[in-house]
Amino acid sequence: MAVDPGSTPATEALARLAEERVDHRFKGLPPDAHGLTVAELAAQRRNLFTDGFTTPVLALSAEHLEHNLRLMATYATRHGLAFAPHGKTTMAPQLFQRQIERGAWGITLAVPHQVRVARAFGIRRIFLANELVDAAALRWIAGELATDPAFEFVCYVDSVRGVELMDAALRGGTDRPLDVVVELAAGEAARTGVRTEAECAAIADAVAAAPTLRLVGVAGYEGEVPEADPERVHAWLRRLVALAVDFDKAGRFQGLDEIVISAGGSAWFDAVADVFAEIPGLSAPVLKLLRSGAYVSHDDGHYRKLTPFNRVAEEGALEPAFRLWAQVVSRPTPQQAFVNAGKRDAAYDLDLPFAQVTRRGGTERPATGVEVTALSDQHAWLRTTPEADLEVGDWLGMGLSHPCTSFDKWQLIPVAEADGTVVDYVRTFF
Repeated sequence: MAVDPGSTPATEALARLAEERVDHRFKGLPPDAHGLTVAELAAQRRNLFTDGFTTPVLALSAEHLEHNLRLMATYATRHGLAFAPHGKTTMAPQLFQRQIERGAWGITLAVPHQVRVARAFGIRRIFLANELVDAAALRWIAGELATDPAFEFVCYVDSVRGVELMDAALRGGTDRPLDVVVELAAGEAARTGVRTEAECAAIADAVAAAPTLRLVGVAGYEGEVPEADPERVHAWLRRLVALAVDFDKAGRFQGLDEIVISAGGSAWFDAVADVFAEIPGLSAPVLKLLRSGAYVSHDDGHYRKLTPFNRVAEEGALEPAFRLWAQVVSRPTPQQAFVNAGKRDAAYDLDLPFAQVTRRGGTERPATGVEVTALSDQHAWLRTTPEADLEVGDWLGMGLSHPCTSFDKWQLIPVAEADGTVVDYVRTFF
């Protein structure tokens, strides 16, 4: 494959995805596409319903995906927020690239493997929203920092012991210190993070004493606030900002070109925008870093109910982009049917899939009287009422709840336009 003289390692890596051969690894794709490259298959613009795709097959809406990418980019810009969308949701470098192209500061990730994927596809700014004490992973990241001056990496710390382990692993690995932020816990019952401001100060002291580390800010996850409501979430976010202000007054950010204050999942980014707009002037400019991730595909359940756009409707609305198509394979009674998609194919950790539409003979209609009641490994159990018009052989289109456990079940996902024309394929790396 000829390389464009203006290409970069990132664009070259993405181009290689298009040259991957379609075969048995990728479920739902047409059997007669075996041996084609992904680019060749995409160029054929096959129809999801009539051109050989087999059920179950998960598809992304091309229109809704593009809408969601643009909406969140616009939202972040409007509110003066830098945006590092959480890549753990999709683990799809093609989507990372589209987020970067729409102005994202970088990509948020959760574990070292995900960082390796992002680096393989040229991501230059990574925020690891997690503690990192694995010596092998730290040494690898030190190597990346040493060999790529453009690479920027930030991760959490929440214990003196963790700081000590990091420092020991990084000694001699690079002349560049690794940037860290102190993670403030969202409450006593929260996940990781420091519980008190006094402990935060002790950890900051430990970082200052470690030549391999540099304290660049504070961060946390407001989605862990116990009994979260707008008042409690705003209060915790103000506590996070106050911690940064106190650190700055104490000279802990001396010499920085930029101070990082980061929060923001997919349920409270409006509160983050509110409170981060109140951040006072500090000794250096503040990078107000938002990290929402589930917006890319949104969903038909959990996030549809939780999205802040329900509270700020004037700013727009996200659109569910996933639909899982399965086929009715059994209709044992008038009250029951089974389709050939189950736990291997659909998210089920928050809500069961939602029956939305049926297709028969090219006609699509609402799935009236059809409800998913349970999932087996390879089947969805359907309860049907007398209103349900459902036969063996029909296709059932289902909405899903929780993007993070939808993407991870599919390695190559068709991107389809509203009429079913498949225009692209998204490769995931979980």
